[in-house]
Amino acid sequence: MGTMLKVEDLQVYYGSIHAIKGVSFEVNEGEIVTLIGANGAGKSTTLNTVGGLLKARSGRITFEDKDLHGVPANKVVAEGMALCPEGRRVFQHMTVLENLEMGAFTRSSAEAAETLEKVYGLFPRLKERYRQVAGTLSGGEQQMLAMGRALMSRPKLMMLDEPSMGLAPILVQQIFDIIVDMNRQGTTILLVEQNAQMALSIANRAYVLETGRITMSGDAKELAASEEVKKAYLGG
Repeated sequence: MGTMLKVEDLQVYYGSIHAIKGVSFEVNEGEIVTLIGANGAGKSTTLNTVGGLLKARSGRITFEDKDLHGVPANKVVAEGMALCPEGRRVFQHMTVLENLEMGAFTRSSAEAAETLEKVYGLFPRLKERYRQVAGTLSGGEQQMLAMGRALMSRPKLMMLDEPSMGLAPILVQQIFDIIVDMNRQGTTILLVEQNAQMALSIANRAYVLETGRITMSGDAKELAASEEVKKAYLGG
């Protein structure tokens, strides 16, 4: 298992606010790696910077040995990384199928057609509702659509930002089962998640982010058993 993504000493500012303070982590091919932490810890900022939506002041982002520092988001997608954003951000007035097609903008029509069938295999509900306008879907269905749209670019690495946010517990389980399926089918996963318990239950490794710094890292099961993590994030 080679290192797919390597982030070194990332420094990100919002104006004069120092949001990310020297974050370093890596994701190996085939893994599920999770970043956990409280609200405002810098999890989404980290993902958005890796995905090219925000620019780091300094640091290094390497994906499959290519330097991605300062590379714009559309080029990051073309390299094989996709971000499923916090809050889903589906195109509300477009149909399910049109949303999915938007995800395949870096791919040929033949590749898009082939990938669409795989996405429908993972998300049968989307196939049932392909003509439905996305804004009329339930929250869980919109989350499936956002994940399916990201998969349409055929990413080697999928970054998921708070996929369980605002969902009923039964749907949270369903979404996490699908994340595990995506990983089994060959997609490496970098997961940012408020629900630390669920995230640690499916991840191989984890990093704990606190106010812009990584304070703990290691095997996900070991972190889930740690008293410090239990107290801070698992209600233990």
